[in-house]
Amino acid sequence: MLEDIEIAQNCGMLPIEEIAAVLGLERCELELYGDYKAKIRLGALERLEPKPDGRLILVTAINPTAAGEGKTTTTIGLGDALNRIGRRAAIALREPSLGPVFGLKGGAAGGGYSQVVPMEDINLHFTGDFHAIGAANNLLAAMVDNSVYQGNALGLDARRITWRRCVDMNDRQLRYVVDGLGGKANGFPREDGFDITVASEVMAILCLAQGLDDLRARLGRAIVGYDREGAPVTASMLKAQGAMAALLKDAIKPNLVQTLEHTPALVHGGPFANIAHGCNSVMATKAALKLADYVVTEAGFGADLGAEKFLDIKCPLAGIEPSAAVIVASVRALKLHGGAAKMALAAEDLAALERGLPNLRKHVENVAGRFGLPTVVAINRFPTDTEAELAFVARACDELGVQSALSEVWERGGEGGLELARIVARLADARELGSFHPLYSYDQPLAAKIEAIVKEVYGGDGADYSPAALRSLERLEAQGFGGLPVCVAKTQYSLSDDPRKLGRPQGFRVSVRDLRVSAGAGFVVATAGDIMTMPGLPPRPAAETIDIDGQGRISGLF
Repeated sequence: MLEDIEIAQNCGMLPIEEIAAVLGLERCELELYGDYKAKIRLGALERLEPKPDGRLILVTAINPTAAGEGKTTTTIGLGDALNRIGRRAAIALREPSLGPVFGLKGGAAGGGYSQVVPMEDINLHFTGDFHAIGAANNLLAAMVDNSVYQGNALGLDARRITWRRCVDMNDRQLRYVVDGLGGKANGFPREDGFDITVASEVMAILCLAQGLDDLRARLGRAIVGYDREGAPVTASMLKAQGAMAALLKDAIKPNLVQTLEHTPALVHGGPFANIAHGCNSVMATKAALKLADYVVTEAGFGADLGAEKFLDIKCPLAGIEPSAAVIVASVRALKLHGGAAKMALAAEDLAALERGLPNLRKHVENVAGRFGLPTVVAINRFPTDTEAELAFVARACDELGVQSALSEVWERGGEGGLELARIVARLADARELGSFHPLYSYDQPLAAKIEAIVKEVYGGDGADYSPAALRSLERLEAQGFGGLPVCVAKTQYSLSDDPRKLGRPQGFRVSVRDLRVSAGAGFVVATAGDIMTMPGLPPRPAAETIDIDGQGRISGLF
């Protein structure tokens, strides 16, 4: 059996100009990065603005497990399948971070015969967007410390500087550092730390910005710390937003690539799905909606994190709404949610499957019920799944009143998603836009928004606040940030804030440890549990298997 990278390397890619032409883009509207990658110039997006939007399809999933669900693979395969049934489709995806690529899971461009290519480029430096984001983030960090060193005209409290440096690599050694050592000429010694680039607020800002002017304004609103009176100090007060935006002038342009079956794919941005909204850029999504009749996009992690933030943060801020939703589930993952041992997943176990199904039911209730989206469950087939297990999940979906379809896109590409594509197209075509409503109103207090998420989406009994969180809640409301949406940062593995509580836990409360504002991005982050913004490498990093030969051919990249 070929590895993912071997499948990608053996495919015949079309010149990116041909992919662009399918979308109606002209050569002068592209900035080429070799033969198979391009950025779409902002002028093209302005030209497209009067065109009507296509249908947006949101792909989400059950809570992720070590068994795998296949959300990205399903997203890509669905786009290919829609084109196979005669629907003019494009895909909008996040860019992979180098941290996971070299760390826990290897590449992140789909899998099997459902991939975006050139796979190696997308998984490595791609078009340099993440490097530009890191540079802009660290420029602001340098200007913060320089302001303090040069007399501290803004009165920054060195103990309350909140802006951290970043690097796009898993490196636990950098989580907490002390810098400015070596004497007066080297700055003021203080506790500091690094985040991974995808956790930088600059990433969230870029992915929610709608043009260079909006990007610059959002960067200026980013809070870097607080003065001695407790008032926020922003990037605009440091006069940093112009230079930061200059570093991001190319990064804001959406990237265009293709799938193995030559479906156009806009791969752009990638904010953390824990502490940010976890989906590709607004610029790429809106461009795709102008360029194609159907746009398939995904949101990070399970529907309790990715889909909720997509629907409550990205959609209202961008003025978009989905026409249909797909919830990806696998027999293997549901058995893990039902208590099966990871080493025993290949054996048929209907009892464990039945115990795990409530996790899927809750996500269906949220997406189809609470958010009211036409929904289909994609059962991502693995070779070890038995016919009895697959039929069991399909019957459960029937009982819930939602359609299901077997997805075999990993093994068969778009051909393995034809049934799913027909259902999705039918649901999307029947949907009348304008009826979607977020979970809460932005003018509700922050605590009410958190309570709504915990009770209605997670199924919990409510939220409890630490003394620090209560102080932050009061301060943020007083400073005028109460009208922002809330981004809950919690574990992705459970509907609760405890990663050990799999399936559909009952009778739990969510503990909010602290709240902070991402003023530039435009949301308040409520931290529940221990969420790391700088991951570490596992015992056997994926980097150990990645290599390159004398001809430049990469191996081991997933």
